[in-house]
Amino acid sequence: SIIREEAYYFAPQGQTKIMNEGWASYWHSTIMTTRTLKPSELVDYADHHSGTMATQPGRLNPYKLGIELFRDIEERWNKGQFGAEYEDCDDYETRQKWDKQLGLGRQKIFEVRRVHNDVTFVDTFLTPDFCRRHQIFSFKHNDQNETYEIESREFKKIKERLLFGLTNFGQPIIRVKEGNYRNRGELYLQHEHFGVDLKLDHAQDTMRHLNRLWTRPVHLETVVDGRPTLFSFDGTDHTIRPLGGTSHEPEPKDRRRA
Repeated sequence: SIIREEAYYFAPQGQTKIMNEGWASYWHSTIMTTRTLKPSELVDYADHHSGTMATQPGRLNPYKLGIELFRDIEERWNKGQFGAEYEDCDDYETRQKWDKQLGLGRQKIFEVRRVHNDVTFVDTFLTPDFCRRHQIFSFKHNDQNETYEIESREFKKIKERLLFGLTNFGQPIIRVKEGNYRNRGELYLQHEHFGVDLKLDHAQDTMRHLNRLWTRPVHLETVVDGRPTLFSFDGTDHTIRPLGGTSHEPEPKDRRRA
């Protein structure tokens, strides 16, 4: 179909969005500040650049994350801040002053640009020091006051949340569990929950469209606030009901009621 072909066409760009934007920003900044800018243009450039790099709580700015990771890699490989010797050093002052003057940074970022995608880029080069320095936290939306709040400062949690957002282009992974649920031709879907709840309004809109295509009720099993939950749409009304303490499975066919 056209939609499928279009998705495959844009897939490579989706897999390297952070790297693409970061790489472009890195070279734009480098060229402008070292070769092109006149003193009279500096303030206008800084104002424009800072607007592009601005980051809101709870949102990922690919320009900012990309450029800072490339800069961090360049600095680390220039100073030799990598490898077993550096990683095994647990003295903070020594690590901060570590500089073997290797000058391998520019070579390294070209290598990274050539062989990595966003997932491996973040997985390989995001470090606890980087997160602390750039104040990267894990945020969660508070539905009561409609604001994003810091959920965790733990590096493992931050990295896990970032990687989840990049996997499958940031879209939730939802699989078909049953196409004849309750022996009524109803569609039963299951969301693979990795710690991030679905957006209720988006889920309900999607289920309404699926119902229009399927022409039968649609059900979606997910997790909301840590509790297994079943969303359903019968073509008229949306319903939400809690499941048991464990993941719900469609009933075996010989136990279903007609």
